[in-house]
Amino acid sequence: MAVDKKVKRKHANGRPPKIHELTKKGYEKELRRLQVELLQLEEWIRQRGLRVVVIFEGRDTAGKGGVIKRMTALLNPRYCRVVALPAPTEKERTQWYFQRYVEHLPSAGEMVLFDRSWYNRAGVERVMGFCTDEEYEEFMRTCPQFERMLVRSGIVLIKYWLSVSDDEQERRFLGRINDPSKRWKLSPMDLQARARWVDYSEAKDQMFAYCDIKEAPWHVVETDNKRSAHLNLIRHFLSLVPYKEVPQEAIKLPPRQKRSYTRPPRSTMKMVPIRYEVV
Repeated sequence: MAVDKKVKRKHANGRPPKIHELTKKGYEKELRRLQVELLQLEEWIRQRGLRVVVIFEGRDTAGKGGVIKRMTALLNPRYCRVVALPAPTEKERTQWYFQRYVEHLPSAGEMVLFDRSWYNRAGVERVMGFCTDEEYEEFMRTCPQFERMLVRSGIVLIKYWLSVSDDEQERRFLGRINDPSKRWKLSPMDLQARARWVDYSEAKDQMFAYCDIKEAPWHVVETDNKRSAHLNLIRHFLSLVPYKEVPQEAIKLPPRQKRSYTRPPRSTMKMVPIRYEVV
C-alpha cells in the first residue's frame, strides 16, 4: 500500500497528522508523485477487477472540476471515466430516480468519478423546488438503502464533500464574472445558489444526517486553498483503497521494418503552417 505508515500511526493514536508546508514548486512535485500513485492504483483496480465509484459534491466554485482534472491527468480513460450528467430529459424524469446513474456504474476493472451525482435531489432540486416534497422524502429514505446495495454488490463507494467558505466563494464568483475565459462556468443557477446560501447549508446538513452512513460515509475536504485541497484529497483517496504496485513486464522496442519504399513528397500534402517555434 502506498500509504505513509507514520501518518497512519499518528491517526491511530488520535493525534493529528504532520502538516507539510509546500511552495508552488513543492506542490507540483508532490502532485506528480501522487498522480503516479494513482496510476498504480488504476492498474491494481484493472488487474483485480475492482469497481470503484467516487462522488464529488459541494457548493458551486468549491473546486470539484479542478480536483477531478488533476486526479485523471495521467490515468487511462479506458479504465477511468468522469460522469457529469446534464439536467434530466422529460423521459428520464419519468424513470426511477437512480436509473440514469446506474447505467454509468463501473464494470470490473473500472473507476468512475461522478462530478455531481444522485445527490442533486438532496441539494439543488430540493432548494430550487425541482422536486416535490414526496420525491425528496423518498430519496432520503431510499438513498442509504441504494448505497448499501452498491457496497454489498462489491462496489467501492467513496463520497467527498468539497467545502468552501462564504468569502472564498464570493471571490471566485467575482473572478468568473471578470474573466471572459471563466464566464462560461457561471450560470443563472450558480447565482441562485449564491443567493440561497443558507438554504443550501440546511439542505447539506439534512443530507448528511440521513446519508452519512457507515458503509459509505461522507469525507469533507476544505477547499479555500485549492492546491492544498488537491493534495489532501488525492492522498486521502489513495489511503482508502488498499493496493500494491503491479509488476510490469519489460518493454523492448522491436527493430524497425526494413523495406524499400518511397513516400510521396510533402508538397502533395496540406501541411499546417508553422507559426510558432518553441526553443
